[in-house]
Amino acid sequence: MGFHGLNLWAVLVAAISAFVLGGLWYAPFLFGRAWKKANGFGADEPPPAGAKVFVISFVLSLVMALNLAMFLNDPKTNLVWGAAAGFLAGFGWVAMGIGIVSLFEHRPWSYVLVNGGYLTVALVVMGAILGGWR
Repeated sequence: MGFHGLNLWAVLVAAISAFVLGGLWYAPFLFGRAWKKANGFGADEPPPAGAKVFVISFVLSLVMALNLAMFLNDPKTNLVWGAAAGFLAGFGWVAMGIGIVSLFEHRPWSYVLVNGGYLTVALVVMGAILGGWR
């Protein structure tokens, strides 16, 4: 179908939603501590992310939103199908892919759960926005 019929405002809001969700997800009051532990961060924790990391992260979120929007670019798409497609992409592809890579990297299952969980929820929210805002 191409770009015809895409709601670019919905794509932008979907990207923003994933970016904001990531800020909350990895905050200490949610899963930040579990993420640090799963990565083996201790006293030699990496420095806080700078502006460059946030800009690139947002651009990548925008690419994710645009990609999902292309899959959902059908007049019959609605909020429920958008959220379901987001779940299928997030859990079925992304989280399982992180799981495979994590096995070879000898990472703990908590790493898969935190990162795969974030991306699954982010894609569900993105899909709901893209499907509901036609």
